[in-house]
Amino acid sequence: MTLPDKVNILGVVNGREMSNVILFLRTIPISLRNSIRAVCCDLYDGYMNACKAVFKKTIPIVADRFHVRKLYRNSLISLRKSELKRLRKELTAEEYAELKSAISLLRKQKDHFTDEEKIVIESLFSVSPKLKQGYQFSRQLSGIFDSHISPEVAKEKMTEWVNSVTTSELTCFNRFIQTLVNYQEQITNYFIARHSSGFVEGFNNRVKVLKRRCYGLSEPTKLFQRLLVDTTGITRFAPGVATF
Repeated sequence: MTLPDKVNILGVVNGREMSNVILFLRTIPISLRNSIRAVCCDLYDGYMNACKAVFKKTIPIVADRFHVRKLYRNSLISLRKSELKRLRKELTAEEYAELKSAISLLRKQKDHFTDEEKIVIESLFSVSPKLKQGYQFSRQLSGIFDSHISPEVAKEKMTEWVNSVTTSELTCFNRFIQTLVNYQEQITNYFIARHSSGFVEGFNNRVKVLKRRCYGLSEPTKLFQRLLVDTTGITRFAPGVATF
């Protein structure tokens, strides 16, 4: 019987400094280090440069796709805010109120709309062609990440996407495009084996929620004790009990 892969936390680094990350990575035994297939992280140079210093070019550094998605989605959010500000000035209060359902739907940041939702959202797109175009560009990029293609093909498609955006009237994606160009290798490395650090982002959010729920927990020992109970309590203290 083959057991599914488990996600384990090997350690916690004190701070984000490159030197501290390098020290931690070098504590990994050579035998275990040789089993590493990829390193996933956000686009923080300190992490990526630390990995380059330790692993050289033997292991691909993968920019987390969900972090990249957040960046181009932020561009779309910026466009949405500016367009809604314009519409508030140009439309009557009654006309703007009629767009409430469409605005609420767009705020959900969905990549796909149902047929019914398309009818609702079209009322907003009809008075804001820029917003419609921005959403289409965002959806195209998500479509690239959803495709099972090679890094080379992904690079070609992203280059085509950049060319389409830069020749349009939209400027909201300019900052993201610069990021896409600067970190093209790390971003397209995702298409080698579709690795991501989604677990890390989810775990970070879990820690934040736990700290809010417990009104703090600034003392490290108590924080880790509580995390241990929250994350492995059932399997450690009540083995065999079904979880749902």
